[in-house]
Amino acid sequence: MEPIIALCKRRGFLYPSSEIYGGLANTWDFGHYGTLLKNNLRDMWWKKFVLQRSDMVGVDASTILPPRVWEASGHLTGFNDALIDCKNCHFRTRADHLIEDKIDQKVEGLTAQELTNIIKKNKLGCPKCGSKELTDVRKFNLLFETKIGIIDSDKSKAYLRGELAQGIFMNYKNALDTLRVKIPFGIAQQGKVFRNEITMGQGAFRTLEFDLMEFEYFINPKNWEKIFAYWQKEMWQYALDIGLTTERIRWREHAEFERSFYSKKTVDVEYRFPFGFKELWGIAYRTDHDLKNHSLKSGVSLSYKDIKTGEEYIPHVIEPTFGLSRLTMAIIVDSYQEEVVNGKTRVFLKLNSKIAPIKVAVFPLQKDDNLNIYARKIYEEVKLRFTCEFDDAGNIGKMYRRQDEIGTPYCVTIDYETLKDDAVTVRVRDSMKQERVHASKLLEFFGTNLD
Repeated sequence: MEPIIALCKRRGFLYPSSEIYGGLANTWDFGHYGTLLKNNLRDMWWKKFVLQRSDMVGVDASTILPPRVWEASGHLTGFNDALIDCKNCHFRTRADHLIEDKIDQKVEGLTAQELTNIIKKNKLGCPKCGSKELTDVRKFNLLFETKIGIIDSDKSKAYLRGELAQGIFMNYKNALDTLRVKIPFGIAQQGKVFRNEITMGQGAFRTLEFDLMEFEYFINPKNWEKIFAYWQKEMWQYALDIGLTTERIRWREHAEFERSFYSKKTVDVEYRFPFGFKELWGIAYRTDHDLKNHSLKSGVSLSYKDIKTGEEYIPHVIEPTFGLSRLTMAIIVDSYQEEVVNGKTRVFLKLNSKIAPIKVAVFPLQKDDNLNIYARKIYEEVKLRFTCEFDDAGNIGKMYRRQDEIGTPYCVTIDYETLKDDAVTVRVRDSMKQERVHASKLLEFFGTNLD
Protein backbone atom coordinates (compact mmCIF):
# COMPACT_ATOMS: atom_id res chain seq x y z
CA MET A 1 0.00 0.00 0.00
CA GLU A 2 2.94 2.37 0.56
CA PRO A 3 3.40 3.59 -3.06
CA ILE A 4 -0.38 3.93 -3.47
CA ILE A 5 -0.79 5.98 -0.30
CA ALA A 6 2.20 8.10 -1.38
CA LEU A 7 0.56 8.77 -4.75
CA CYS A 8 -2.73 9.64 -3.05
CA LYS A 9 -1.04 12.30 -0.95
CA ARG A 10 1.30 13.55 -3.70
CA ARG A 11 -1.52 14.05 -6.20
CA GLY A 12 -4.24 15.31 -3.87
CA PHE A 13 -6.49 12.26 -3.48
CA LEU A 14 -6.09 11.65 0.23
CA TYR A 15 -4.49 13.47 3.18
CA PRO A 16 -4.00 12.52 6.83
CA SER A 17 -6.54 14.59 8.75
CA SER A 18 -5.27 17.53 10.87
CA GLU A 19 -1.73 16.71 9.79
CA ILE A 20 -0.17 20.01 10.93
CA TYR A 21 -1.18 19.11 14.49
CA GLY A 22 0.20 15.61 14.29
CA GLY A 23 -2.96 14.10 12.84
CA LEU A 24 -5.82 12.18 14.42
CA ALA A 25 -5.69 8.39 14.35
CA ASN A 26 -8.07 6.65 11.93
CA THR A 27 -9.14 9.84 10.14
CA TRP A 28 -8.40 10.90 6.57
CA ASP A 29 -9.44 13.82 4.38
CA PHE A 30 -10.23 13.50 0.69
CA GLY A 31 -8.40 16.08 -1.41
CA HIS A 32 -9.60 17.67 -4.65
CA TYR A 33 -9.14 14.64 -6.91
CA GLY A 34 -10.26 12.18 -4.26
CA THR A 35 -13.44 14.19 -3.77
CA LEU A 36 -14.11 14.32 -7.51
CA LEU A 37 -13.57 10.57 -7.81
CA LYS A 38 -15.78 9.83 -4.79
CA ASN A 39 -18.53 12.11 -6.09
CA ASN A 40 -18.44 10.43 -9.52
CA LEU A 41 -18.89 7.02 -7.89
CA ARG A 42 -21.68 8.41 -5.71
CA ASP A 43 -23.50 10.02 -8.65
CA MET A 44 -23.28 6.87 -10.79
CA TRP A 45 -24.75 4.89 -7.87
CA TRP A 46 -27.61 7.35 -7.35
CA LYS A 47 -28.40 7.39 -11.06
CA LYS A 48 -28.45 3.59 -11.34
CA PHE A 49 -30.28 2.71 -8.14
CA VAL A 50 -32.61 5.71 -7.71
CA LEU A 51 -33.08 7.99 -10.73
CA GLN A 52 -33.39 5.22 -13.31
CA ARG A 53 -35.90 3.21 -11.24
CA SER A 54 -39.59 3.74 -10.50
CA ASP A 55 -39.56 1.73 -7.25
CA MET A 56 -37.00 3.79 -5.33
CA VAL A 57 -37.19 7.11 -3.48
CA GLY A 58 -34.49 9.07 -1.67
CA VAL A 59 -34.03 10.53 1.79
CA ASP A 60 -31.34 12.52 3.58
CA ALA A 61 -31.87 11.84 7.28
CA SER A 62 -30.23 13.46 10.29
CA THR A 63 -26.84 12.19 11.44
CA ILE A 64 -27.94 12.66 15.09
CA LEU A 65 -30.57 10.29 16.48
CA PRO A 66 -32.00 9.91 20.00
CA PRO A 67 -31.04 6.92 22.20
CA ARG A 68 -34.50 5.36 21.87
CA VAL A 69 -33.86 4.71 18.18
CA TRP A 70 -30.66 2.78 18.89
CA GLU A 71 -32.21 1.01 21.85
CA ALA A 72 -35.10 -0.25 19.72
CA SER A 73 -32.81 -1.27 16.87
CA GLY A 74 -30.58 -3.27 19.23
CA HIS A 75 -27.42 -1.26 18.58
CA LEU A 76 -26.90 -0.19 22.18
CA THR A 77 -26.33 -3.83 23.15
CA GLY A 78 -25.43 -5.60 19.91
CA PHE A 79 -23.26 -3.14 17.97
CA ASN A 80 -19.88 -4.09 19.40
CA ASP A 81 -16.29 -4.78 18.40
CA ALA A 82 -13.64 -6.76 20.23
CA LEU A 83 -10.37 -5.02 21.13
CA ILE A 84 -7.09 -6.18 22.58
CA ASP A 85 -4.11 -4.23 23.94
CA CYS A 86 -0.40 -4.95 23.89
CA LYS A 87 1.06 -4.81 27.42
CA ASN A 88 4.48 -3.96 26.01
CA CYS A 89 3.90 -1.08 23.56
CA HIS A 90 0.24 -0.36 24.43
CA PHE A 91 -0.84 -0.72 20.79
CA ARG A 92 -4.58 -1.38 20.51
CA THR A 93 -6.15 -3.40 17.74
CA ARG A 94 -9.29 -5.37 16.89
CA ALA A 95 -8.99 -8.96 18.02
CA ASP A 96 -10.95 -10.37 15.06
CA HIS A 97 -8.73 -8.53 12.57
CA LEU A 98 -5.58 -9.74 14.34
CA ILE A 99 -6.75 -13.34 14.05
CA GLU A 100 -8.02 -13.05 10.47
CA ASP A 101 -4.80 -11.41 9.28
CA LYS A 102 -2.51 -13.91 11.02
CA ILE A 103 -4.26 -17.26 10.53
CA ASP A 104 -6.97 -16.43 7.94
CA GLN A 105 -9.88 -17.56 10.07
CA LYS A 106 -13.22 -15.71 10.08
CA VAL A 107 -14.17 -15.04 13.69
CA GLU A 108 -16.48 -12.01 13.61
CA GLY A 109 -19.35 -12.67 16.02
CA LEU A 110 -17.48 -14.91 18.46
CA THR A 111 -17.51 -14.05 22.15
CA ALA A 112 -14.62 -12.20 23.79
CA GLN A 113 -13.55 -15.37 25.60
CA GLU A 114 -13.56 -17.41 22.39
CA LEU A 115 -11.37 -14.80 20.68
CA THR A 116 -8.99 -14.75 23.66
CA ASN A 117 -8.66 -18.53 23.49
CA ILE A 118 -7.85 -18.48 19.77
CA ILE A 119 -5.17 -15.80 20.24
CA LYS A 120 -3.52 -17.71 23.09
CA LYS A 121 -3.75 -21.08 21.36
CA ASN A 122 -2.05 -19.75 18.21
CA LYS A 123 0.42 -17.64 20.21
CA LEU A 124 -0.41 -14.51 18.22
CA GLY A 125 1.60 -11.38 18.92
CA CYS A 126 1.16 -7.63 18.73
CA PRO A 127 1.07 -6.48 15.07
CA LYS A 128 3.26 -3.51 16.00
CA CYS A 129 6.05 -4.85 18.26
CA GLY A 130 5.49 -8.61 18.10
CA SER A 131 5.13 -9.09 21.86
CA LYS A 132 2.99 -12.04 22.99
CA GLU A 133 2.03 -10.17 26.17
CA LEU A 134 -1.53 -9.20 25.25
CA THR A 135 -4.57 -8.41 27.37
CA ASP A 136 -7.71 -10.52 27.24
CA VAL A 137 -10.22 -9.49 24.60
CA ARG A 138 -13.01 -7.15 25.68
CA LYS A 139 -16.04 -5.76 23.86
CA PHE A 140 -16.85 -2.08 23.33
CA ASN A 141 -19.75 -0.31 21.65
CA LEU A 142 -19.12 1.36 18.29
CA LEU A 143 -21.65 4.19 18.58
CA PHE A 144 -20.36 7.73 19.07
CA GLU A 145 -22.15 9.35 21.99
CA THR A 146 -22.79 13.10 21.94
CA LYS A 147 -24.75 15.71 23.90
CA ILE A 148 -27.48 18.12 22.86
CA GLY A 149 -27.71 21.46 24.65
CA ILE A 150 -25.68 22.79 27.57
CA ILE A 151 -27.05 20.58 30.37
CA ASP A 152 -25.17 17.34 30.90
CA SER A 153 -27.83 14.74 31.69
CA ASP A 154 -29.35 11.59 30.26
CA LYS A 155 -32.00 13.73 28.58
CA SER A 156 -29.30 15.50 26.56
CA LYS A 157 -27.69 12.26 25.34
CA ALA A 158 -27.79 11.42 21.65
CA TYR A 159 -25.75 9.35 19.19
CA LEU A 160 -24.13 9.98 15.84
CA ARG A 161 -25.50 7.42 13.44
CA GLY A 162 -23.49 4.24 13.12
CA GLU A 163 -25.37 3.18 9.99
CA LEU A 164 -27.73 4.80 7.48
CA ALA A 165 -30.51 2.27 7.95
CA GLN A 166 -32.12 3.73 11.07
CA GLY A 167 -32.67 7.13 9.44
CA ILE A 168 -34.39 5.29 6.60
CA PHE A 169 -36.61 3.32 8.97
CA MET A 170 -37.52 6.56 10.74
CA ASN A 171 -38.85 7.84 7.41
CA TYR A 172 -40.60 4.67 6.24
CA LYS A 173 -44.03 5.87 7.44
CA ASN A 174 -43.39 9.34 5.99
CA ALA A 175 -42.74 7.77 2.59
CA LEU A 176 -45.97 5.74 2.81
CA ASP A 177 -48.01 8.79 3.86
CA THR A 178 -46.62 11.36 1.41
CA LEU A 179 -45.34 9.48 -1.65
CA ARG A 180 -47.14 7.12 -4.01
CA VAL A 181 -45.15 4.03 -3.07
CA LYS A 182 -46.30 0.43 -2.85
CA ILE A 183 -44.56 -2.74 -1.70
CA PRO A 184 -42.05 -3.63 -3.03
CA PHE A 185 -40.20 -0.30 -2.93
CA GLY A 186 -36.95 1.08 -1.61
CA ILE A 187 -35.72 4.13 0.26
CA ALA A 188 -32.14 5.11 -0.59
CA GLN A 189 -29.67 7.33 1.22
CA GLN A 190 -26.07 8.46 0.96
CA GLY A 191 -24.04 10.14 3.67
CA LYS A 192 -21.65 10.09 6.59
CA VAL A 193 -21.69 7.52 9.35
CA PHE A 194 -19.52 7.33 12.46
CA ARG A 195 -18.06 4.30 14.23
CA ASN A 196 -15.68 4.29 17.16
CA GLU A 197 -13.51 1.66 15.49
CA ILE A 198 -10.00 0.38 16.03
CA THR A 199 -8.22 0.16 12.66
CA MET A 200 -5.04 -1.34 11.26
CA GLY A 201 -3.79 1.79 9.46
CA GLN A 202 -4.87 0.80 5.95
CA GLY A 203 -5.56 4.23 4.51
CA ALA A 204 -9.23 5.11 4.06
CA PHE A 205 -10.29 1.47 4.12
CA ARG A 206 -11.53 1.66 7.72
CA THR A 207 -11.92 5.01 9.48
CA LEU A 208 -13.91 6.65 12.27
CA GLU A 209 -15.99 8.69 9.82
CA PHE A 210 -16.88 7.45 6.36
CA ASP A 211 -19.42 7.60 3.53
CA LEU A 212 -22.04 4.94 2.86
CA MET A 213 -24.58 4.45 0.10
CA GLU A 214 -27.43 2.07 0.84
CA PHE A 215 -31.11 1.41 0.54
CA GLU A 216 -33.71 -0.56 2.42
CA TYR A 217 -35.94 -2.45 -0.01
CA PHE A 218 -39.28 -3.14 1.65
CA ILE A 219 -40.90 -6.42 0.62
CA ASN A 220 -43.50 -9.04 1.36
CA PRO A 221 -41.41 -11.80 2.95
CA LYS A 222 -43.02 -14.55 0.86
CA ASN A 223 -40.47 -14.21 -1.95
CA TRP A 224 -37.45 -12.69 -0.17
CA GLU A 225 -34.92 -15.17 -1.60
CA LYS A 226 -35.76 -14.25 -5.20
CA ILE A 227 -35.49 -10.52 -4.43
CA PHE A 228 -32.24 -11.07 -2.53
CA ALA A 229 -30.74 -12.83 -5.58
CA TYR A 230 -31.92 -10.01 -7.86
CA TRP A 231 -30.15 -7.34 -5.83
CA GLN A 232 -27.00 -9.42 -5.71
CA LYS A 233 -26.91 -9.33 -9.51
CA GLU A 234 -27.48 -5.58 -9.54
CA MET A 235 -24.63 -5.00 -7.07
CA TRP A 236 -22.29 -7.09 -9.20
CA GLN A 237 -23.32 -5.15 -12.31
CA TYR A 238 -22.47 -1.85 -10.58
CA ALA A 239 -18.98 -3.26 -9.89
CA LEU A 240 -18.64 -3.93 -13.62
CA ASP A 241 -20.01 -0.49 -14.51
CA ILE A 242 -17.31 1.31 -12.53
CA GLY A 243 -14.55 -0.92 -13.90
CA LEU A 244 -13.48 -3.05 -10.93
CA THR A 245 -11.29 -5.98 -11.95
CA THR A 246 -13.53 -9.03 -11.63
CA GLU A 247 -10.59 -11.27 -10.70
CA ARG A 248 -10.15 -9.18 -7.55
CA ILE A 249 -13.73 -9.36 -6.27
CA ARG A 250 -15.74 -12.26 -4.94
CA TRP A 251 -18.88 -13.12 -3.02
CA ARG A 252 -18.63 -14.54 0.50
CA GLU A 253 -21.61 -15.53 2.59
CA HIS A 254 -21.44 -14.99 6.34
CA ALA A 255 -21.61 -18.02 8.57
CA GLU A 256 -24.40 -17.90 11.15
CA PHE A 257 -22.06 -16.99 14.03
CA GLU A 258 -20.68 -13.91 12.25
CA ARG A 259 -23.92 -12.40 10.97
CA SER A 260 -25.13 -9.17 12.54
CA PHE A 261 -27.81 -9.57 15.18
CA TYR A 262 -30.52 -8.28 12.83
CA SER A 263 -29.66 -10.42 9.79
CA LYS A 264 -31.03 -13.77 8.63
CA LYS A 265 -28.66 -13.85 5.64
CA THR A 266 -25.65 -11.70 4.77
CA VAL A 267 -23.38 -11.89 1.72
CA ASP A 268 -20.37 -9.63 1.14
CA VAL A 269 -18.61 -8.49 -1.98
CA GLU A 270 -14.95 -8.75 -0.99
CA TYR A 271 -12.09 -7.01 -2.78
CA ARG A 272 -8.52 -8.28 -2.82
CA PHE A 273 -6.51 -5.41 -1.34
CA PRO A 274 -2.72 -5.71 -0.96
CA PHE A 275 -3.48 -6.74 2.64
CA GLY A 276 -5.92 -9.48 1.61
CA PHE A 277 -9.60 -9.95 0.75
CA LYS A 278 -11.72 -7.49 2.73
CA GLU A 279 -15.38 -6.53 2.70
CA LEU A 280 -16.25 -3.88 0.12
CA TRP A 281 -20.05 -4.07 0.11
CA GLY A 282 -22.68 -6.22 1.74
CA ILE A 283 -26.28 -7.30 1.26
CA ALA A 284 -28.37 -8.43 4.22
CA TYR A 285 -31.85 -9.77 4.77
CA ARG A 286 -32.85 -7.82 7.89
CA THR A 287 -36.33 -9.45 8.07
CA ASP A 288 -38.84 -7.26 9.96
CA HIS A 289 -36.43 -6.79 12.89
CA ASP A 290 -36.22 -3.00 12.69
CA LEU A 291 -39.75 -1.96 11.77
CA LYS A 292 -41.24 -4.44 14.25
CA ASN A 293 -39.11 -3.17 17.13
CA HIS A 294 -39.60 0.50 16.27
CA SER A 295 -43.35 -0.11 16.11
CA LEU A 296 -43.34 -1.76 19.54
CA LYS A 297 -41.08 0.83 21.20
CA SER A 298 -42.69 3.93 19.69
CA GLY A 299 -46.31 2.78 19.84
CA VAL A 300 -46.78 3.83 16.20
CA SER A 301 -48.05 1.22 13.75
CA LEU A 302 -45.56 0.58 10.93
CA SER A 303 -47.58 -2.12 9.21
CA TYR A 304 -48.47 -2.10 5.53
CA LYS A 305 -51.86 -2.97 4.05
CA ASP A 306 -52.04 -4.35 0.54
CA ILE A 307 -55.01 -2.59 -1.09
CA LYS A 308 -55.55 -5.38 -3.62
CA THR A 309 -55.46 -8.38 -1.26
CA GLY A 310 -56.34 -6.76 2.05
CA GLU A 311 -53.32 -8.44 3.65
CA GLU A 312 -51.70 -6.43 6.45
CA TYR A 313 -48.16 -7.09 7.65
CA ILE A 314 -44.94 -5.45 8.77
CA PRO A 315 -42.65 -5.39 5.71
CA HIS A 316 -39.33 -7.19 5.67
CA VAL A 317 -36.27 -5.55 4.11
CA ILE A 318 -33.39 -6.46 1.85
CA GLU A 319 -30.47 -4.10 2.49
CA PRO A 320 -27.68 -3.61 -0.08
CA THR A 321 -24.96 -1.45 1.50
CA PHE A 322 -22.07 0.14 -0.41
CA GLY A 323 -19.08 1.63 1.40
CA LEU A 324 -18.26 4.74 -0.64
CA SER A 325 -15.05 5.81 1.12
CA ARG A 326 -13.84 2.21 1.05
CA LEU A 327 -14.84 1.88 -2.61
CA THR A 328 -12.89 5.02 -3.52
CA MET A 329 -9.81 3.48 -1.93
CA ALA A 330 -10.42 0.18 -3.74
CA ILE A 331 -10.80 1.95 -7.10
CA ILE A 332 -7.44 3.69 -6.65
CA VAL A 333 -5.78 0.41 -5.69
CA ASP A 334 -7.47 -1.41 -8.58
CA SER A 335 -6.43 1.16 -11.19
CA TYR A 336 -2.84 1.66 -9.97
CA GLN A 337 -0.40 0.68 -12.73
CA GLU A 338 3.36 0.67 -13.12
CA GLU A 339 5.12 0.02 -16.43
CA VAL A 340 8.63 0.59 -17.74
CA VAL A 341 8.81 2.95 -20.70
CA ASN A 342 12.21 3.78 -22.24
CA GLY A 343 13.95 2.55 -19.12
CA LYS A 344 11.81 4.65 -16.76
CA THR A 345 8.88 3.58 -14.62
CA ARG A 346 5.59 5.17 -15.60
CA VAL A 347 2.91 5.28 -12.91
CA PHE A 348 -0.71 5.86 -13.92
CA LEU A 349 -4.25 5.24 -12.73
CA LYS A 350 -6.15 3.20 -15.30
CA LEU A 351 -9.51 4.59 -14.25
CA ASN A 352 -12.74 3.98 -16.09
CA SER A 353 -13.34 7.24 -17.96
CA LYS A 354 -16.84 7.51 -16.42
CA ILE A 355 -15.39 7.97 -12.94
CA ALA A 356 -12.04 9.66 -13.65
CA PRO A 357 -11.74 12.91 -11.62
CA ILE A 358 -10.50 14.84 -14.66
CA LYS A 359 -11.66 13.75 -18.11
CA VAL A 360 -9.48 16.03 -20.25
CA ALA A 361 -6.33 18.09 -19.65
CA VAL A 362 -5.32 20.91 -21.97
CA PHE A 363 -1.90 22.53 -22.16
CA PRO A 364 0.35 24.47 -24.53
CA LEU A 365 3.52 22.75 -25.74
CA GLN A 366 5.65 25.63 -24.50
CA LYS A 367 5.25 28.87 -22.57
CA ASP A 368 4.33 31.01 -25.52
CA ASP A 369 1.60 33.67 -25.47
CA ASN A 370 0.05 32.55 -28.76
CA LEU A 371 -0.01 28.90 -27.72
CA ASN A 372 -1.36 29.85 -24.30
CA ILE A 373 -4.22 31.91 -25.73
CA TYR A 374 -5.21 29.10 -28.09
CA ALA A 375 -4.99 26.49 -25.31
CA ARG A 376 -7.11 28.63 -23.00
CA LYS A 377 -9.77 28.88 -25.69
CA ILE A 378 -9.87 25.09 -26.10
CA TYR A 379 -10.01 24.66 -22.32
CA GLU A 380 -12.95 27.06 -21.96
CA GLU A 381 -14.91 25.14 -24.62
CA VAL A 382 -14.19 21.64 -23.32
CA LYS A 383 -14.88 22.39 -19.64
CA LEU A 384 -18.51 23.28 -20.46
CA ARG A 385 -19.15 19.57 -21.14
CA PHE A 386 -16.39 17.64 -19.40
CA THR A 387 -14.39 18.03 -16.21
CA CYS A 388 -11.31 19.65 -17.64
CA GLU A 389 -8.01 21.01 -16.36
CA PHE A 390 -5.57 23.55 -17.80
CA ASP A 391 -1.86 23.18 -17.14
CA ASP A 392 1.17 25.13 -18.33
CA ALA A 393 3.53 24.47 -15.41
CA GLY A 394 6.58 22.52 -16.54
CA ASN A 395 7.63 20.69 -19.67
CA ILE A 396 5.33 18.42 -21.65
CA GLY A 397 6.73 15.25 -20.07
CA LYS A 398 6.06 16.43 -16.53
CA MET A 399 2.54 17.54 -17.42
CA TYR A 400 1.79 14.14 -18.99
CA ARG A 401 3.18 12.37 -15.94
CA ARG A 402 1.02 14.38 -13.55
CA GLN A 403 -2.15 13.69 -15.54
CA ASP A 404 -1.25 9.98 -15.75
CA GLU A 405 -1.07 9.79 -11.97
CA ILE A 406 -4.39 11.62 -11.64
CA GLY A 407 -5.92 9.14 -14.10
CA THR A 408 -6.90 11.64 -16.82
CA PRO A 409 -7.98 9.66 -19.93
CA TYR A 410 -7.06 12.33 -22.52
CA CYS A 411 -4.54 15.15 -22.83
CA VAL A 412 -4.76 17.84 -25.50
CA THR A 413 -1.58 19.61 -26.54
CA ILE A 414 -1.51 22.82 -28.56
CA ASP A 415 1.69 23.22 -30.60
CA TYR A 416 2.94 25.55 -33.31
CA GLU A 417 1.33 23.43 -36.06
CA THR A 418 -2.01 24.05 -34.36
CA LEU A 419 -1.68 27.76 -35.09
CA LYS A 420 -1.45 26.88 -38.81
CA ASP A 421 -4.01 24.09 -39.28
CA ASP A 422 -6.21 24.19 -36.13
CA ALA A 423 -5.40 20.54 -35.37
CA VAL A 424 -4.41 19.54 -31.83
CA THR A 425 -2.61 16.49 -30.49
CA VAL A 426 -4.79 14.18 -28.38
CA ARG A 427 -2.85 11.72 -26.25
CA VAL A 428 -4.52 8.60 -24.80
CA ARG A 429 -3.55 7.76 -21.22
CA ASP A 430 -3.50 3.95 -21.37
CA SER A 431 -1.71 3.42 -24.70
CA MET A 432 0.12 6.79 -24.85
CA LYS A 433 -0.86 6.90 -28.53
CA GLN A 434 -1.30 10.31 -30.09
CA GLU A 435 -3.50 11.49 -32.91
CA ARG A 436 -4.27 14.79 -34.54
CA VAL A 437 -7.84 16.01 -34.19
CA HIS A 438 -9.23 19.22 -35.66
CA ALA A 439 -10.17 21.65 -32.90
CA SER A 440 -13.72 21.91 -34.21
CA LYS A 441 -14.14 18.12 -33.83
CA LEU A 442 -12.80 17.84 -30.26
CA LEU A 443 -16.14 17.84 -28.45
CA GLU A 444 -17.48 15.26 -30.88
CA PHE A 445 -14.36 13.12 -30.31
CA PHE A 446 -14.68 13.27 -26.52
CA GLY A 447 -18.43 12.76 -26.69
CA THR A 448 -17.86 9.46 -28.48
CA ASN A 449 -15.18 8.29 -26.06
CA LEU A 450 -16.30 9.73 -22.72
CA ASP A 451 -20.13 9.90 -22.69
